Amino acid sequence: MSIRAISPWAAILFLVAGCMSPEGDTAQEKRSAAQQMKAETLAELYELEPQARDQISQAAGYAVFSNVGVHIILLSAGGGHGVVEDNRSSQTHYMKMATGGLGLGLGAKDFRGIFVFTSEEALDQFVDSGWDASAQADAAAKSEDKGDAWAGAVDVAPGIKLYQITKNGLALQATIQGTKYWKDEELS
Repeated sequence: MSIRAISPWAAILFLVAGCMSPEGDTAQEKRSAAQQMKAETLAELYELEPQARDQISQAAGYAVFSNVGVHIILLSAGGGHGVVEDNRSSQTHYMKMATGGLGLGLGAKDFRGIFVFTSEEALDQFVDSGWDASAQADAAAKSEDKGDAWAGAVDVAPGIKLYQITKNGLALQATIQGTKYWKDEELS
């Protein structure tokens, strides 16, 4: 493989690697940053979709993830971190996520994903085994307070609904990609 072929992947991985953990030097600072991201994201979601508050309070649990994705021509990658709250036990789990794929597209976006686990089985499987997702097609255009921030819920798997809020970015893509979620051993 030539240096030219490696360069786009290296650039994408470098950009995304910094997004896989919350800001902070210590584990406590990182947990606090993740909790702040969760609170701010939920406040924005409740403003955009007021019924989400009841869905989340009645669910087995929920997760809030901060994600950054980059797509350069045929390559895409992303990374992020999140907080999973088990409404039954009041237990908190800190997790990471990474995504990679191939397909046509160009752009970058910073977005938040809010998972609502309507079944205990779905929540337990997400926390214990992570979760894999694939295939994505979307368009996003948002900068600061300008642009669109869609937040509708989508059923992504049995027992799992997903709200997605675009924070910033400009992207147009159609990709086949995989996304993996796993426990952050440093913070959990």
